[in-house]
Amino acid sequence: MDTPTPSGKPAAAKMNPLASFIFASRWLQVPLYLGLILAQGVYVWHFLLELMHLVEAAFGSQTALQALVTSIGYKPEAPLTSLNETVIMLVVLALIDVVMISNLLIMVIIGGYETFVSRLNIEGHPDQPEWLSHVDATVLKVKLGLSIIGISSIHLLKTFINAANYDPKVLIAQTAIHIAFLLSALAIAYTDRLLRSPARSH
Repeated sequence: MDTPTPSGKPAAAKMNPLASFIFASRWLQVPLYLGLILAQGVYVWHFLLELMHLVEAAFGSQTALQALVTSIGYKPEAPLTSLNETVIMLVVLALIDVVMISNLLIMVIIGGYETFVSRLNIEGHPDQPEWLSHVDATVLKVKLGLSIIGISSIHLLKTFINAANYDPKVLIAQTAIHIAFLLSALAIAYTDRLLRSPARSH
C-alpha cells in the first residue's frame, strides 16, 4: 500500500533504473508532436494563401483565378475569365478540408501528448477542450476515426462536384474508401462500447 503524502495523494512507488528508463522513453514522442505543430503551421499558411487567392480572384485578378483553378484541379470547357459558382464551391470545400485536418492535428497533438506522454495540467483553464477531460487511447481512436470520415466526406463531395474531370474508376475507388473508413469507425466505436459495458451477470 502506498504511503500518503501531505497532500493526501499516495506517494509514487520507487522504480528501478530499468523501469525508469523504459518509462522515460515516452519523451521520445515529443519531437513527433512538435513536428505535427510545424505541419499545422504549413496548413495555416496554405489556408491563408488559398483565401488570399480567392479574395483577389473575386476582385478580378486573373493570376489568382488561374492559381485557384490549378490548385483545385478544375478543368472548365472554356477558359475562365471570372469566378463561377463551381470554382467558389470547390475552393470553399478545400478551405473547410484544411480546417478539418487542422482540427484533427490538434486532437492528435493535445490528446496524444496527454494520453501517452505527460499531463498538461490545464484543469480549470477556461479554454480546456471539453473532450480532453475524459480522453483515453480508445476515445482518441473513435474521435480520430470520426474526424477522418468527415475529411473523407469533404474530399468525396469535392470529387463529385468536379466529377467531369475524374475517371469513373476514381469515383468508385474514392466511394469505396470512404465506406471503408465509415465501417472502420463503426467497428472501433462498437468495440469501445463492448469494452466499456459492465459485465453481464449470469
